[in-house]
Amino acid sequence: MIMKLLVALSVLMIHGLPGPESTWAQGTSAMLAQQKPQSSISRYYDPKTGLSADEAVAYALAHNGELAAVRNEVEASRGLVQQASLRANPQLEIERQEQINGSDNDTMVGAMLPLELGGRRPARILVAQRELEMKERLLEDRERLLATEVRSKFGQALGEFLKLGFTEDLLLTTDEGYRLVAARVTEGRTAPLEQNMVLVEVNRIRSMRESNQGRVEVALLELRNLIGMRPEEPLRLRGDLDHLIEPLPSVAISTELALRERPDLQAARALETLTEARIAQARSEGRIDASLTGKYELMNFGFSQRGFNSSGQLVPIQGRFHSLAVGITLDLPVRNRNQGAIAAAGAEKAAATQRREFAELTVRREVASAFARYQSAARAAEIYRVGVQGQANANLEVVRQTYELGSKTLLDVIAEQRRFIEVQTGYIEALVNTYQARVEIERAAASPNLIKR
Repeated sequence: MIMKLLVALSVLMIHGLPGPESTWAQGTSAMLAQQKPQSSISRYYDPKTGLSADEAVAYALAHNGELAAVRNEVEASRGLVQQASLRANPQLEIERQEQINGSDNDTMVGAMLPLELGGRRPARILVAQRELEMKERLLEDRERLLATEVRSKFGQALGEFLKLGFTEDLLLTTDEGYRLVAARVTEGRTAPLEQNMVLVEVNRIRSMRESNQGRVEVALLELRNLIGMRPEEPLRLRGDLDHLIEPLPSVAISTELALRERPDLQAARALETLTEARIAQARSEGRIDASLTGKYELMNFGFSQRGFNSSGQLVPIQGRFHSLAVGITLDLPVRNRNQGAIAAAGAEKAAATQRREFAELTVRREVASAFARYQSAARAAEIYRVGVQGQANANLEVVRQTYELGSKTLLDVIAEQRRFIEVQTGYIEALVNTYQARVEIERAAASPNLIKR
């Protein structure tokens, strides 16, 4: 009688486990959508109104605080372009002199207009434009990296959902088995040790569930922070880990796309042209410059003696004199021809070229590494799906049958069940790794699918 009771318990425990024939063998969205009503997954996942990965990326691009700061830096660079295009202001000088204890005085009005010879103004404008171009490319690169982070966190959260759902299904089944054994123990038809063994397993799975739920909460908090949501704002997701809708291009095509389109490479090239513009600016500032000058002066002075005027009258000697001067002021680059600034700009140009060349080499490596990681992860997930899940379920069935025949103990069944749990967890992790590896390819290749506006 006891043997039949233990067989019944093992059947309940085994048949409730999600196997290859259950919804877990379907798409990941179906796994999450078909959780039992009492599952807490509905608090985090909604297949109809939840936030998709594309929507999360769009929300992050609109609300991420760091990205907003980078956009303000770009606007500041636009203002500097406008400032650089302005011509130098003319200078006005007014001077008044009065004789102490006397009547003499002198009034002078002068003006100067800088000419900015030697291409100074065009060189200054070009430097500001190149700086703006570099800031714009850096903004695009930050958007690319943010989209990658959001999609990666999104996939991580979906993986935690799956683990939580699997654990809750498992807990429901083992808890039902425990109640059945407890009833048998009350009736005196089963040894209390069997109840304690199942209770240990129930509590272990309950602990797993609490840990899984904690990881779900943390993943969602990190995702909220990344996309610009407050921690208390409600957030439910939708989507799946089957991130294989569109076929991947070849490594060669992806590498060519990355070398042409990646914003960080474009920023490196923009820095290279910026240093060239700075060399031209340093050279222009080492050439001759000039300013036009003009001055009007009114002098009013006299002497204490008196003299006769044209009418023969005796009057004080007093005179008013008007003068006008026009000239040019030259800045002669005789000793300082800006040699140091030119040499420094040349060194910056060489450094920028080396960084750009190294960045191109790094891009090639990143694309190749991303494809290698993806292929490895996809093969691992396929092995789990085809050669591990089914075999683990078959092994569990064999142990159950041998247990029914009396060749195995309940501990053997529990141990095999734990191995099956490890298999399911490993399969979910393989799906997450495949998803994130695909995202990494899109990041490395600057795929247009990464950011959908």
